[in-house]
Amino acid sequence: MLRRLHPEQPDSFAFTPANLAWAEAQVTKFPEGRQASAVIPLLWRAQEQEGWLTRPAIEAVADMLGMAYIRVLEVASFYFMFQLQPVGTVAHIQICGTTSCMICGAEDLIAVCKEKIAAKPHTLSADGKFSWEEVECLGSCTNAPMAQIGKDYYEDLTAKRFGELLDELAAGKVPVPGPQNGRYASEPLKGLTSLTEYDSGKTRYNASVQLATDIGDTVKRIDGTEVPLLTPWIGKDGTVASRAGKVSPPPAPAAPKPAVKQTPKAEVKPESATEEAGEEQPLTLSAAREGGADDLKLLKGVGPKLEGVLNELGFYHFDQIAAWTPAQVAWVDERLKFKGRIERDGWIEQARQLAAGEETEFAKRAKKDGIYDE
Repeated sequence: MLRRLHPEQPDSFAFTPANLAWAEAQVTKFPEGRQASAVIPLLWRAQEQEGWLTRPAIEAVADMLGMAYIRVLEVASFYFMFQLQPVGTVAHIQICGTTSCMICGAEDLIAVCKEKIAAKPHTLSADGKFSWEEVECLGSCTNAPMAQIGKDYYEDLTAKRFGELLDELAAGKVPVPGPQNGRYASEPLKGLTSLTEYDSGKTRYNASVQLATDIGDTVKRIDGTEVPLLTPWIGKDGTVASRAGKVSPPPAPAAPKPAVKQTPKAEVKPESATEEAGEEQPLTLSAAREGGADDLKLLKGVGPKLEGVLNELGFYHFDQIAAWTPAQVAWVDERLKFKGRIERDGWIEQARQLAAGEETEFAKRAKKDGIYDE
């Protein structure tokens, strides 16, 4: 199934302060240089906050993790749990349409969706409260047909009962999830035939349904106001594994000396090292040298947008980048907001080769196909 970004997008996205703190804490789960591993939880949190994944949200997560936008879009478009279009403000309904549910009446539930919500899936209802889609098996075959609404399963449904559930949700009520025909869980309809000594009366509902009713948030999305902030791997002093809770840029490798040395007239003397330990401003240019700027997009990981940022910082030529020291890499990293990319994509080695007149494999492909990596 082809999944594209919705044609209408908001202008911007920003995590709420609480969600931002949560997101930054998630990143600390992973080793330095592996922050991209947090992409799925961060995308999910963004979706919980907004209801669906917008382009600005995808780009914000990419910026936070130092990833190319296309890489994060690949994740968002691959996993069907991510909604790339607006969903209902009350609930997004997912009807299981696989074999067991189909045999037991899933098509009747879909008919209710078409009547009460919208004729086509992934379309908002007239009042904007609901949207729906048919999905693959949700693993509740014994209780077919079923639907996932918000966080919970509504099972053993009939078309009549399903319609009533939608009416209750529209009225602001939160129907009790789980089996809708009186079953406790997934035992036989006529009662237990084994394990008869099991006392299901310890709680009114099975464990999953009991939790849903206790917290009463079946269709409530996470909005960052939940407390406490569940990041148990972070100590009370804010540290994790002897590392600061907030991610710092990974160490950069020692840079080889450039093959071509030039002392352009336009070069600007660097300022003294910044107050931040470990950072030093590299040599920059106020403009490209005579003959024009190098095509920095021939570096893997640099696209048109990032090339523009590098130019604004005063970097126009491969030999400038090839000469960066670890402290200078840290300085550039901080201003690009793409932590670790220089090291991860090997900019310095690529720049050294290109400055020497050699050609990297990526540069060959980029020139041939006109496709740059950002």
